[in-house]
Parts: sequence; structure tokens; C-alpha cells
Amino acid sequence: MRRLLNALLAVAGAILVPATPAFAHAGDTTSVSDYRVTVTGLSNPMDGVTVRVVEGGARLELRNDSGRAVEILGYSGEPYLEVRPDGTYENTASPATYLNETLTGEATVPPAADPTTAPTWRKISGDTGVRWHDQRTRWTEAALPAEVTAAPDRPHRLREWSVPLRDQVRTFEIQGTLDYEPPPAAWAWWSGAALLGLAVVFLARRWSRSAGPLALFGGLMTMAYVVTSALDGAGWAGVPILAALLACAAAWRHPPFYLTLAGFVLAAFAGFGGADVFFASVVPSAGPGWFPRAAVAVAVGVGSGLAVTGVLRLRAALPDPVPA
Repeated sequence: MRRLLNALLAVAGAILVPATPAFAHAGDTTSVSDYRVTVTGLSNPMDGVTVRVVEGGARLELRNDSGRAVEILGYSGEPYLEVRPDGTYENTASPATYLNETLTGEATVPPAADPTTAPTWRKISGDTGVRWHDQRTRWTEAALPAEVTAAPDRPHRLREWSVPLRDQVRTFEIQGTLDYEPPPAAWAWWSGAALLGLAVVFLARRWSRSAGPLALFGGLMTMAYVVTSALDGAGWAGVPILAALLACAAAWRHPPFYLTLAGFVLAAFAGFGGADVFFASVVPSAGPGWFPRAAVAVAVGVGSGLAVTGVLRLRAALPDPVPA
């Protein structure tokens, strides 16, 4: 038992000590930023065609249920993507096909990619919807905008943008805005997570049965965050789902070893592993902007508190040393 306890303490140190911004940015959350991309509408609405921002502003999504072909035009006005009733096609002669593989415009464009040549269409999906990176909607410069440098603590409207579409011979536009939003106070969220962890340890030691409801709360908050991220197009994050399920299971069965394991996994992978949300104002998640930060703070606090509680219960279960 002592060897098991020492091993658990070593794992705890490896997981919980590196709680730094550098460690946090290695998490599962993608496309966090301080730039908010918003679609304000279509210049000439078309029945069956809808557009939205997904993945925290990293990409646009167009769905075409009109029964007609709709082209998305590239940076030189050339055909780039075409969403037809039978699927989505990509023009391999469009430079946008290759430029949009990066967010900085530094991708190498093959010589064959010439916006003045006739389109060469390649079917990339049987779906009547498509997502793509579009540098017209984003801030792609390495340096901050001048107005942000002058006043980094204030929000700024950086520009209005448009992406041209074509329906046969009719051209219209996706219209939107790009805004800078100052990042949140990361220290406040870390402080809240730390206080929550201390509260979990106190409650679980004072009322031992409270460990179950606390574990359920942490698991449900993580699962809710996974769902809101999926609704925003970020996909289903398998590791946080596993962490949430382990925590929820601890609500019904929580012997010390399992409580320790569930707490470590929840804190490490759903908490510290996604803590980049504390450092950016825009997170790939549907719903209010504060919720991802609250969910991660709960995962850090509840997970760490449960892990410490489990270790303390394991230690209390050790037999007293036999006097020499």
C-alpha cells in the first residue's frame, strides 16, 4: 500500500505541478484567440443557403440546401469552392486552395494554381455543406493591430469583411466583422480554481459522502463544455469525455484509489489540459463566453480536490507502523 501511495503522489506531482501558461496551451482546446469573427448576414439572402462561424472563428461554414450550385470565390475573384446538390467541389487551380491551408498566407502555391485559368474541379465531399479557412475574415499579421497596441485593454472593431459568392451569374457576399476583445484576467480564474479545490477537500473531509455529488458536478460541467464545443464545430474531444465519465462514475462508487484516479484525470486532461481558455477571450464553444472558463476552473478545482481527498483517505487507511 505504501508503494501505491508513493506512486500516486509521484503521478500527482507530474500532473499538477506544471500548471503554467505554456503547459496550458498544449491542451485539447483549439483556436482560442482574442479576435472575434462574426457573420452579420448575406448581402442578398438566398433560400436554403446559411453561413455561420465555427471553431471559435477559425473557419466559416456554408450549407447549401437550395438545390442550386453556389460558388465561393477566392482572393482574386476566381472559383474556389462550389457546393452543388450532389456535394462539394474544390478548384485545384485556385491559389486559395493552398493559401487557406495556413492562417498566415505563407503556404507555397504550386505553379499550376493560376486564378486566370479555367477551373479544375475535384470532389472533396458528398455533403452539401463546407467549412474553410478564409484569411479575409481573420487577423493574419504576426504583429498586433496598431489600435490594440495603443490600448490593449479595450475592445476594438478592426474591420468589416466580405467573402464573395456566386449563384450562376449573380454575385453576392457573406458579410461580417472582425473585432479584438481583450483577454480575461487569467489570475482570477486560477484563483477561483484553487479556492474551489480547497473547498472540495474541506467538504469531503467534513462530510465524507459529499465526495460523490462533488465528483458528479465536476463531471457534468466537463461534459457540458464538450457539448458546447461540439455545437461550435470543434468536434468531440475524447479525452475530456473520458475524464467526465470517470468523475461521474465516482458519484456512485468512490473508494480512495478510484477517487484519486478520477480526480487526477479530471484535473489533468479536462482542467490543466484545456486551461488556454483562461488566456484568450474567444473560445470555440457555443453559448456565453464565460462558460468554458468556468467549466475548466471547475475541472481543475474539483479534480485536484478529489485527488487530494483520495490520497488523504489512502494514507489514513495505511496500517500504523509496527514499533521496532
